[in-house]
Amino acid sequence: MTRYAMVIDQRRCIGCQSCTVACRTWNDLPMDIIYNPVVTEGVQGAWPHVHRTWTPLLCMHCAHPACVPCCPTGASRQDDDGTVWVDAAKCMGCKVCVNACPYGARDVSRMAPRFEGYVRKCTLCRDRRALDPTAMPYCVRTCHQKARVFGDMDDPTSEVAKLVNAVETVRLFEELGTDPQVYYIPALGGQL
Repeated sequence: MTRYAMVIDQRRCIGCQSCTVACRTWNDLPMDIIYNPVVTEGVQGAWPHVHRTWTPLLCMHCAHPACVPCCPTGASRQDDDGTVWVDAAKCMGCKVCVNACPYGARDVSRMAPRFEGYVRKCTLCRDRRALDPTAMPYCVRTCHQKARVFGDMDDPTSEVAKLVNAVETVRLFEELGTDPQVYYIPALGGQL
């Protein structure tokens, strides 16, 4: 069975925000919602050995998402491939799932009338994959540094499975038991 995951190599990320712009463009997002923010962790170390780290964030598409079972209308869903998404037709915008998500990956727009009333979040470009199962999420496709890798964790020959099994990776808030499916290869620190 397919189980989608993403690996983000922080050694390669330069904080260019291409993933953020690509995601915003593809999803036609209102200005108050960002699915893929890139957090700058600032300069670390002492001169002349300093480095900067960027952490791209997105929905973690958890194997055990806290946001799905708490939804009173069943609008928060998870596909068999692990993709977590919101059925806009069923969502009443109560924000229970927004509060349940430990990653801050969900929000309701208050700027664009056509988006008001339902929760929005990253779907790993589920709509693109419905048209073409080999399609990559736009944030992956746009990353010119190749810092993002997307694929099937259940396929041992996939690049994501090889990376997770070959190098040290970390996941955000693993201790919460959500089993996030976004893995980070931490930046080792370099020199600016």
